[in-house]
Amino acid sequence: MIDLRKMTREFLLGEGATPDWKAYVQSIEEALGNIRIGSQRDSRRVSLARHNLREIKRHLRRMEERVNTLEEQLKVLEEQNSKQQTSNKKRG
Repeated sequence: MIDLRKMTREFLLGEGATPDWKAYVQSIEEALGNIRIGSQRDSRRVSLARHNLREIKRHLRRMEERVNTLEEQLKVLEEQNSKQQTSNKKRG
């Protein structure tokens, strides 16, 4: 029997879904924004962390675009392969 209460709870609380990289990056950005800076040295560290996070976001966006492109190419190749197999079966 399906446990509708459990399904509803997981949906509402987000327990069933795993967050993507954007959620993790946003969480880190918020954490950096909430840090109280007590010295110039701390200020430089937070500034460097923010810079590194921007670089990570840039690289992740590029990787995501590349993955999407590769997935599209894979679909095209799979379609071509299935068409070839279908035409070969008709011939044989």
